[in-house]
Amino acid sequence: MKKVLLILSALVFAIVALAGCGADNKQASNDSKTLKVGATSVPHAEILEQIKDDLAKDGIKLEIVEYSDYVQPNLNLNDKELDANYFQHIPYLEDFVKQHPEVKLVNAGGIHIEPMGVYSKKVKSLKELKDGATVSIPNDPTNGGRALSLLAKAGVITLKDGVGVTATIQDITSNPKNIKFQELEPAQVPRTLDDVDAAVINSNFAMQVQLNPVKDNIFIEDSTSPYVNIVAVRTGDENRPEIQALMKALKSEKVKKFIAEKYNGAVVAAF
Repeated sequence: MKKVLLILSALVFAIVALAGCGADNKQASNDSKTLKVGATSVPHAEILEQIKDDLAKDGIKLEIVEYSDYVQPNLNLNDKELDANYFQHIPYLEDFVKQHPEVKLVNAGGIHIEPMGVYSKKVKSLKELKDGATVSIPNDPTNGGRALSLLAKAGVITLKDGVGVTATIQDITSNPKNIKFQELEPAQVPRTLDDVDAAVINSNFAMQVQLNPVKDNIFIEDSTSPYVNIVAVRTGDENRPEIQALMKALKSEKVKKFIAEKYNGAVVAAF
């Protein structure tokens, strides 16, 4: 009888020990946090890929969710489907929040600049544009205004004083070559190159169609561009440990070196 009791006691102890071990494993699993970050593929997702191992050392699994548009990443972030996103510059975020007052997002920090450029398969300079030429530009408020400001800087058009990044086609005061503007979603603009005389393209989308922003442009923003690409988060999440770890990793010398070597000036670190 004593032997039976000893065996039963051993079995009970083993079961309790296994249960405790399972609880410990569950706790360990919970200690590993997943950080979901939305990004456009080039260069944002490529840059994020460089820090996966760094975040893993801090117990953070980085999950990159790729987007091809500039609207859903902010909506999904606001709806808590993402923890952060990395695809936009400050003027775009400010305008988006203004247009969508229900969205509560803030800038967690700037990472890089992508100069916007003008590209063409038909002319080698903007001076060669003929009367009535067609130029495609992004249709979102800030990138559209940015494109028009770039064309104004190049002397193709003149804009009302002070309109800056909010410029629209209605703000054009002089258009000596009677340029016709084709407004499209930013990701679609590069696809018009075969059909238009010139296109004003964000560098990330230019690189997606194998255009080299440094070599292939016929006019490009200089280093004074204010359009720093940022990481956005929900208001109040700026100080979350996971977000702080993300920003620290993104602003490392490792990332700065990667940007310089990978993009050869088409993307420039802003830290």
